[in-house]
Amino acid sequence: MSLTTPRATRRGSLFATIGPPVLSLFGVIGLWWLATIVFDIDSFLLPSPKDVVEAFFQQPTYLLDQTWVTVVETVEGFLLAIVAGVPIALLIVQSELLERMIYPLLVAVQAIPKIAVAPILVVWMGFGQTPKVVMVFLVCFFPVVISTAAGMKSTPSELVELLRSLNASRTQDFFKLRVQYALPQIFVGLKVAISLAVIGSVIAEFVGASAGLGFVIVQSGANTDTALAFASMGLLSAVSIVLYYGLVLLEKQLVPWAEENR
Repeated sequence: MSLTTPRATRRGSLFATIGPPVLSLFGVIGLWWLATIVFDIDSFLLPSPKDVVEAFFQQPTYLLDQTWVTVVETVEGFLLAIVAGVPIALLIVQSELLERMIYPLLVAVQAIPKIAVAPILVVWMGFGQTPKVVMVFLVCFFPVVISTAAGMKSTPSELVELLRSLNASRTQDFFKLRVQYALPQIFVGLKVAISLAVIGSVIAEFVGASAGLGFVIVQSGANTDTALAFASMGLLSAVSIVLYYGLVLLEKQLVPWAEENR
């Protein structure tokens, strides 16, 4: 009994975690399929799930290669946003003057429609991978900075005073206290940013690209190959899910106490 109970508990926990999203996915696919049958929708307007799967298996290597291009652009731009955004957030936290100077600029840049920036980036940087990475960076930068700054400011003042009374150095104050309190908030921003990162890479691929899932969607639309476009969108959704839950797993490893508090 003692041997089987933990196994049953783990299986129940695994089903509770995976079961609901899998059931909801199959429910959406079932309703989609039913709609195409009941309303007799032409496949070039709304392909059935069967059409989409067939479109993928007609050229799986090509689609997976384009998926890899989009993944690389997304991850590179996302990491660049972290490298640039976290130090700027630290500057904002350390200086009220810098906060008043930088925040309006961040809001102004964030308010610019990114679809309007994409053609300009192509003019400036050419048709290679660079403008796509920069677009992802622009999309991710704001949530990374805001979440990091908010997390750093959330440190209780009494704990800061306690650490100072123990003659802790600024380095110890930063790493032992402020970073620990900021990590849950930082991961909130990172999870928002990684979702936006995929959108940013696709927007960039819509303009002047020769590879990537966004490029495939544009070409599919021009050729009225809707099934291939839906297959590409399905791959984009899968990429977003994998990247998002990769961050969730990393958060559980680095910030286990946040999960316990929830």
